Order: sequence, then C-alpha cells, then structure tokens
Amino acid sequence: MGMKNKEPILRKVLVFSALPLFILLLLLCHDQQHSFATYSSDEGQDDEKNTEHHSLGEVESAELHSKLRRLVNGNDLTNFDATGISYDVDDFTEISVISKPVIFDQKSLSLYVPSNDAIQPGRRKVKPYPRREDPTAMEWVTPVDIITGNATQIRPPSCQIMHHVPALFFSFQGFVENPFHAFNEVVIPLFLTSWHFRSQVQFVLTDYRYEWFWKYTRVIEKLSRYEVIGTKDSKMVHCFPAAVVGLRYHENLAVNSSKVPLGYTMQNFRQFLWKTYKVKVKTALNLEKPKLLLISRKGSRMFLNEDEMVRMMEEELGFQVYRALPNETSDLSKFGSVVNSCEIMLGAHGAGLTNGLFLPTGAVMIQMVPLGLNWASDNYFGEPAPGIGLKYIRYKIWRNETSLYEKYGPNDPIVSDPGSIWAKGYMAVKKAYVDEQNFRINLVRLKSVLIEALELMGRSSA
Repeated sequence: MGMKNKEPILRKVLVFSALPLFILLLLLCHDQQHSFATYSSDEGQDDEKNTEHHSLGEVESAELHSKLRRLVNGNDLTNFDATGISYDVDDFTEISVISKPVIFDQKSLSLYVPSNDAIQPGRRKVKPYPRREDPTAMEWVTPVDIITGNATQIRPPSCQIMHHVPALFFSFQGFVENPFHAFNEVVIPLFLTSWHFRSQVQFVLTDYRYEWFWKYTRVIEKLSRYEVIGTKDSKMVHCFPAAVVGLRYHENLAVNSSKVPLGYTMQNFRQFLWKTYKVKVKTALNLEKPKLLLISRKGSRMFLNEDEMVRMMEEELGFQVYRALPNETSDLSKFGSVVNSCEIMLGAHGAGLTNGLFLPTGAVMIQMVPLGLNWASDNYFGEPAPGIGLKYIRYKIWRNETSLYEKYGPNDPIVSDPGSIWAKGYMAVKKAYVDEQNFRINLVRLKSVLIEALELMGRSSA
C-alpha cells in the first residue's frame, strides 16, 4: 500500500526532471534546422531569392581594396583608387579589376557594376584568357560583359547567391588541351593573380572543359577554398564584394617578381607546384650515377633510334635512364615525383618538356630542336629555362638527322629553306615540321652533348 502511494510522486519527479532535457533537445533541433536553411540559401539550393546586397565593413573593404590594388598596373593606380575600377590591356592579356560590389548573371555572363552616382552607362567585353596575340586561341573564348552605370539605368538582376570573397573570372578554353599552354596560360597566370588572396577568392569559369579542367583540379583547390562556379549547368545570379576579370601573365613559363603581388618568384611557384602534387623534392644532384629522363614520343617527332640512344647512355656514360611514355606524363600526381628524381631531361620540342617545371633546381634540360622550329623551341622552352632554375642545352637537329631529309632530299625547300614554308602560314609549318618530322640521332654527337650536361652540373670530365 505504501509503494502504491509513492508511485504517482515518483512519476512526477521523473517528468519534471526530464522536462529541461526535452526543452533543450527542441532548441537544438530548431538551431540545426535554422543552420541548414541558412546553408541551403547560401549555396542556392532553395527557391527564395536573396535581394539584399552584401556590404563589407570599412576595415574589410580597405583590406580587400589593398589586395586588389596589387593587381593594377602602376599607371592606373590613381584612377583605380578614385573609381574602384581598372582596365589594363597588353599584347597578351586584358584584365579588369573592380573594387566594389558586383552582380554576376551566370546565364548571360554579364557582370553588373551598379553605382549610385549619376554616370553614363558603359560596357566592355573582356575575354579572360591570356593569349590576345593569337586569334586562333581567342576565337572560342567566351567574353564577360562588364556593365557599369547608375543602378536605375542598367537594372541589374536581383541576387540569388551571396559571396563574401571577390570573384576571379578566367577561361578554360584556348589551347589548354596542350600541357604547355595549360600551364603557360592558366596554371601560372592563375597563381600570379590569386596566390596573395590566400585562397579567399571565388573562381568563376566562363568556359568549362571537363576533360582538361579536372586534370588541374589539385592546383585550383590549393588556390581557392570554394567550389568553382561554372562547372555545373546551374545558371544563377551571384553577388560579390569585388571582382577580377582576366589573369595576369608575364612571359612564356615565367614569373617576373617585380610585377607580381608580394614579389613572388618562379621558385615560389615551383615550390607551390611540388607541394600541390606531393613531390618528394631532390635537394642534391647525384653526379656519380645521374638519372636521365627521356621523353619518348609516338606519332611525330619520335627518336627512330631510341633504343640505341638509351643503350649508349647507360653503357657508355653510366646513366640511369627513365624512358617516359606518352600516357605516363598525363598523371602529374605520380609523374611529378619521377621528374624531380632526375638530373637531366632530354626530349624533342613539344609539350612534354613542360615537365621541366618539376625538375630539381640545377638540373639540365636538353631540347632537341627540330628542323624549322627554331623560334618556337627557343621562345617556349629555351629562354624560360634559366628563370625556372635549370641549365639548358640546345641540340639543333642536323638535316641528315631528320626524316624530312630522307623523304624530300637536300634540295627541297622543306629541308633547304624553312623560311619559305613559314611564309605560307602556320598550317604549312605544322604539316611539315610538327606533324611529319622524326629523327635519327647521331650518337657520337649526342654523347658529347651529354658529357657537356654533366660538366654543367659540376661533374669533372676527367
């Protein structure tokens, strides 16, 4: 009987003890729902439009303006500080830097820069790919339409997705299927333009090519902590506190520290590259038994006596030869470490020599320069090599080493007068010297060049 009287009291105690815990759980559930709703809105997953434009505080705005200012040409700094907009163009690239809130309509690729000032509307189309001097490269690059003026006149669309970092617009069109051009016109310029933002920048692609974009995803993820806009079919209206349209570019495979924010050098870029691809960096060259990387080609610019070349390198000079096949060079996460393990890289002029960016400092690049391709060989790889930190040897293919000599004979203009072929235009050059030329290398001559390479690295010829 006593226990029965105690049961109602016990139930009341248990209920009132559990009540605070129950209320706490309700509050937690509400917070989680609120957080999820906020996240969904930020990511553009809901249908509700966010029409309130994000504005930074004074300190944040000043810091952002300072970072953007580093990308402005010195001649335009005064105008940029006064208006918040800069436009710069040279032989290779055009770039617009905007230090004020912008609205980007992804569907039309229009970038609105609204103002409260009574100014006339203006517009400028910028193709964000640094190869202006080459109409073929620029033909398929989609421009960004930059529209400036009073907000009531230009009528920008309402914001759907808000971003709290500046946007950086660039294209993955041009010649990016070629590794040289991908590094030269996207990877290095992207580093030059964005590294000083310390990943606090939103990349926006005007042209997306899945098969090439994903090859360089590691680089993109290291430079920006945000998912790239433009890789999906979604066509939303994005708002940013500022924007950069276009990429800074110096020269072929080059970083000019006097023109880059915070004075970065090519060695800074190479260290970034090594870290990105987790390369085990060689700090000292092996002069006793050096490793030679031979870039093997198929289809054109092949070494017809490659087996004999390798045998001579190994048996007569004591090299460890690593023959890199074409399908091997595409996986940089693996191949980067292979390249860095070598003291010498030898290959015919072509995109494969771009892997020289992964060589250890002080290594030697030997470029086999085909008949008719002197200019491209010198400009794309020969001249940049010292700036990369490499020793360089130019092996000019003799006429009797090229298959063109065997095919056409010594008196045909293709062999005797390459200048006349260049006068016919690039397609004639490509057909004759890029697509149809192979080599049978003089082994005695090659051996002397390899001995020269060893001496350049510091090994005595005695």
